[in-house]
Amino acid sequence: MQGNTPFIIVLTVGAIGAALGGAYFASQSPQSLPPVTQLPTQSPQSPPSPQSPPSSPSPPSSPSPPPRTPQPIMITPSQDNCKITAAIVSDPNPPANVRSSPEVNATNLLGTLSNGTYLSVTEEQNGWFKINSPVEGWVAKSITESSCSEITERINFPSNGTSARVKGRIIGGGSHEYLLKASAGQTLTLSVSEGALPFVFIPNDPNQQNDLTGGGHYTGLENWSGTLPTTGDYLLVLDSHFRGLTYDFLVEVK
Repeated sequence: MQGNTPFIIVLTVGAIGAALGGAYFASQSPQSLPPVTQLPTQSPQSPPSPQSPPSSPSPPSSPSPPPRTPQPIMITPSQDNCKITAAIVSDPNPPANVRSSPEVNATNLLGTLSNGTYLSVTEEQNGWFKINSPVEGWVAKSITESSCSEITERINFPSNGTSARVKGRIIGGGSHEYLLKASAGQTLTLSVSEGALPFVFIPNDPNQQNDLTGGGHYTGLENWSGTLPTTGDYLLVLDSHFRGLTYDFLVEVK
């Protein structure tokens, strides 16, 4: 047994050396790397395309306004080339002087009249009225109010117009007449603001016998409307008594 001891020691030392050598080589050999997990390739993203701003909604179309109706034309009686039969004293520095001749001088003063006095006029000359009531003499026209006693005017509507406002005054007695051309089947409407309802006489009625309103002034009406029976010139008449008449009315034909 003692004879084998050296061999055993040699083997043991050899085994230990072999083991150490293997460990050394193992430590010197490259270690295997862990497997690489390959990420999916991402293509570069293109920048987002700019978006067009949302279009504003179109505003709702408003309905077309209705065509405007022309305002009524104003009709007033002419003061030119007419006969004046009455006047009223209206002196800014009363009383009004009455003179024996149509002029101002120190020797022709006859007397005076207060404002509001009605004058009966018989003649007009160079801006003076010759009067015979309440006294005889001459009074300057500029210190009176006067109007044409008898007139005939025509009512002409403007283009596309259908109405007119008629406004005037009769001082003393007289008659103001207005001609209005209209067609059969049209509707005539009268609306009174001041004064009285005019008479409405049909065309070709020289004696004024056919009044459509049924009495004009005497009806007491402020409004009247009727269908016209024929085509032609209708006559709207306002008559005044001695104290006169102020009138204002709207006439419309459709």
